[in-house]
Amino acid sequence: TITGDRYRLPLMHLSRALKEKRPLYAQRHDKVILLHDNARPHVAKPVKTYLETLKWEVLPHSPYSPDIAPSDFHLFRSMANGLADRRFHSYEEAQKWIDS
Repeated sequence: TITGDRYRLPLMHLSRALKEKRPLYAQRHDKVILLHDNARPHVAKPVKTYLETLKWEVLPHSPYSPDIAPSDFHLFRSMANGLADRRFHSYEEAQKWIDS
């Protein structure tokens, strides 16, 4: 059984890995945006307290909708806006847009 304390451990590892592998990210104070569901371990007090200390933004999980993934609501909205009415004529052109 996964408890809040147990779920907090991978979040601690993730936070440490971000600081080690992306030091500029931490220096610029960029915000981490976390999307997870409302399972009991995810909303347990130890997890909420730990996420507050990290100042990570936790996206609210959308209501059940079998046809749309929660990430469609939040994570890809800006990308969808950027892609509106845009046509790529080659894979390389699309890759260049993604990398820019």
